[in-house]
Amino acid sequence: MNLERVVRPAGPFSLAHSTRHASDATRYLRDGRLTTAIRVGERIEVGSARQTVDGRVVMRAETEEGLERLRFIVPVDADHTDFLRRFANDPLIGEATLRFQGLRQLRLPTVAQTLLRAFCGQLIDSRRARELEVGIVRAISPRVEGTTLRAPPTCATFAQLAPARLRQLGLHAGRAAALVRICRSVDLERLHGLPTAKAVAFIERQRGLGPWSAGVVCLEGLGRYEHGLVGDLSLIKLMSRLSGRWVEGHETAELLAPYGEWAGLASLYLATAFKHGLIALPAERPVRFPRPAYA
Repeated sequence: MNLERVVRPAGPFSLAHSTRHASDATRYLRDGRLTTAIRVGERIEVGSARQTVDGRVVMRAETEEGLERLRFIVPVDADHTDFLRRFANDPLIGEATLRFQGLRQLRLPTVAQTLLRAFCGQLIDSRRARELEVGIVRAISPRVEGTTLRAPPTCATFAQLAPARLRQLGLHAGRAAALVRICRSVDLERLHGLPTAKAVAFIERQRGLGPWSAGVVCLEGLGRYEHGLVGDLSLIKLMSRLSGRWVEGHETAELLAPYGEWAGLASLYLATAFKHGLIALPAERPVRFPRPAYA
């Protein structure tokens, strides 16, 4: 890593809050420093980011293009000050906007990797889903020279595979077939050039995908906040506690509706607030466990 840039993030930003559970096959977090593989065209670089005590972020990469890609992956420019102001007194996420105000969604190096994450994430066990994703990337992507990192997979990576190979690695047959078919038919990086509504419509038209998968791709692949994680299990659990009955995945759209163009980021803050007990909930719990809603 030959180039270094010290960046003052736009608005409140905490690398520590934004990189929890960030490690996967293409990146790792160690002693507060995120190290990640970066795709610059057909070339692979290694970049890193760490935050100083005064809030600035020290970013390193091999080229100027790599630094620009790193600024996307580590969202230092994604100012969410308006979100924090608008929802500071919100009954659900207000407390989280104060305690975790620097929280943003870390992005993945390629949209194709995000689509793999969406398919793997349809498992109800989030830990197993992450293990499955990591195992697949390690099996199909080459090691980045001089590191333990794997190259971020692209559409071409998946297009050259037989669905049976992904099935061998643990991905459900239908999801494996859908992933390969999509990656053979379109360059997913082109979604960056579409308005969010059109990108969401494209994803939701694909067999085996739905609003939750569209939310994952928008948040982690495209860096968009407009589309929320409808059907996310954390949101199902939260809404079920609030309503006193188990809700269906599609009903969580009502939970996200008040946040408008910030629904994607609100999904993250709702899950964080719920996890940390920052939302006042009824004492009684619904007794029926919901069906998996990811799609």
